[in-house]
Amino acid sequence: MTAPRVPDPAAPESAPSVPCDPRERLAQLPEGPGVYRMMDAGGTVLYVGKAKNLKRRVASYFSRALNSRLLLMVAAVADVEVTVTRSEGEALLLESNLIKSLKPRFNVLLRDDKSYPYIRLSTEDAFPQLSFYRGPRKGPGRLFGPYPSAWAVRETLQLLQRLFPVRQCEDSFYRTRSRACLQYQIKRCTGPCVGLVSEAVYAQEVTHTIKFLEGRTQEVIGELGQAMERAAAGLDFERAAVLRDQIGTLRRLQERQYVSGEGGDLDIIAAAQEGGQSCVQVFFIRGGRNLGNKAFFPLAPADTDEGTLLAGFLAQFYVDKEVPGELICSAAPDDQELLEAALTQRAGHRVQIRSRVRAERARWLEMARGNAVVALKSRLGSQAGYARRLAALREALALPELPGRMECFDISHTMGERTVASCVVFDDAGPRKSDYRRFNIEGITPGDDYAAMHQALTRRYTRVQTGEYPIPDLIFIDGGRGQLGAVAEALQALGLQGLTLVGVAKGPDRRPGTEQLWLLGQGTPVILPADSPALHLIAQIRDEAHRFAITGHRQRRARARTASVLEEIGGIGPKRRQQLLLAFGGMRGLAQAGVEDIARVEGISRDLAQRIHDTLHDALHQPIPAP
Repeated sequence: MTAPRVPDPAAPESAPSVPCDPRERLAQLPEGPGVYRMMDAGGTVLYVGKAKNLKRRVASYFSRALNSRLLLMVAAVADVEVTVTRSEGEALLLESNLIKSLKPRFNVLLRDDKSYPYIRLSTEDAFPQLSFYRGPRKGPGRLFGPYPSAWAVRETLQLLQRLFPVRQCEDSFYRTRSRACLQYQIKRCTGPCVGLVSEAVYAQEVTHTIKFLEGRTQEVIGELGQAMERAAAGLDFERAAVLRDQIGTLRRLQERQYVSGEGGDLDIIAAAQEGGQSCVQVFFIRGGRNLGNKAFFPLAPADTDEGTLLAGFLAQFYVDKEVPGELICSAAPDDQELLEAALTQRAGHRVQIRSRVRAERARWLEMARGNAVVALKSRLGSQAGYARRLAALREALALPELPGRMECFDISHTMGERTVASCVVFDDAGPRKSDYRRFNIEGITPGDDYAAMHQALTRRYTRVQTGEYPIPDLIFIDGGRGQLGAVAEALQALGLQGLTLVGVAKGPDRRPGTEQLWLLGQGTPVILPADSPALHLIAQIRDEAHRFAITGHRQRRARARTASVLEEIGGIGPKRRQQLLLAFGGMRGLAQAGVEDIARVEGISRDLAQRIHDTLHDALHQPIPAP
């Protein structure tokens, strides 16, 4: 196995791997900073670590008393690879990247691969737009955040719409308006699309929005107060009342959202550990405003102390995210100074990590710690219930042991159109969404669910045979004996035998709780009581596969229709398609337009407009499969 290279090829140099017993070649390891990888006999990476002195650090695993976790790891080590770096800080960043990509079992593992959402203000426009944004922090416009969830962004956008009437409509909608929309009528927008507000007045609302998002709410309240007094002095009492209500709303928000005594950017991070599991709670404070919080459940060995847990979490969490100037933690992370230096280098500004705080900050840290404890207890309780259902499933199906990995397949289509098969995965901890997959089914007779299931299983387990996915202990199929036969045939053709297959068929009256379980080779179904924990787990897995299949089918059908419906209408070429979509702001607007409106587009006759209207109405209003 070749040691991975550090991103900067000019600096680090990989040292040769240590063969066989790693202790035989410890003397040949370099003494500089770098990253080491402990591997087992099969080449699987067990642990990734950084070191100021690679030789001394790796040797310490074989020459000193170790705790039970490290003893277990060292006993399995068959090989060690190292990568030399220019500094210990560079080694820390490389270690974080390798842990995220290799997922070694003895490291703290953060499963958080999503980018965080922002609010974007298109300052490049004469009349800027506020919008939800998730993606690279490049390009024109200003970004505010990050927010812990999409829900937090949408709640803030909804609030901003009530406070400051800055447009939030899409540009395609904004540019094609001939009259003000409903948002103008309910006073959530000032109608810049049809010239109902000047650039100067609109710019003032944008300025207030920016100050609010930057945490300068008191300044906004002062400006609105002065404007209210001027309006009252000019006998414009209606305007004064509007400003009074804005000020009142902002004051209430200040009481609810703002961190007392804070005016900058910081994250509050607290950990809780119980029952061999860990939770890290992060509160996002930007401009003195609490944008919300999020719980993370990193995987860590049972005896990992809080400082080690937080060090592993921080290094991985901020490796590809914006780092605020201050991180307040519930315990001092290991290698705090090194971590501060590495984060400072990556962020381009000074980053401080503090764990000893007083007064208001101590109260916020305690609140974060309390949230971490509550989230962890909730997760442990949920997992205890899940473990009971898993044990009941083993007993109900007479399995030799608890299933470690279960996969369930379902098919979704509308009268045979755009068939999609889903595969969802559950393991001993619950849904494993990173392993979910969908399959677009092609080349079969429309509506042939047996053929669709056969194709999905063939495609899925061809990859299992190549080692891309592990072999499941249990396979569920949404269907009865017929679907089960199609699955068995597909697996037999692939040479896969000994897998436990279960068909989940609806009962005679199709009510939940009356499902019939068909096992391959049995002539009669297994019928469990409606209150059986095993049946509840099976229903949960089957419903998740159903949801995932329907979502994929709807998306596929919508994409196909929006892309192809216009192309199927005679007399409409690329130019006319573009004119129609531009005139109505997209397919949704075109589908809602009347014949006369369509006929007003240049080059569209009354007859052609009628055909467009009829075709879109028929295509976009077909029934959607019921969940």
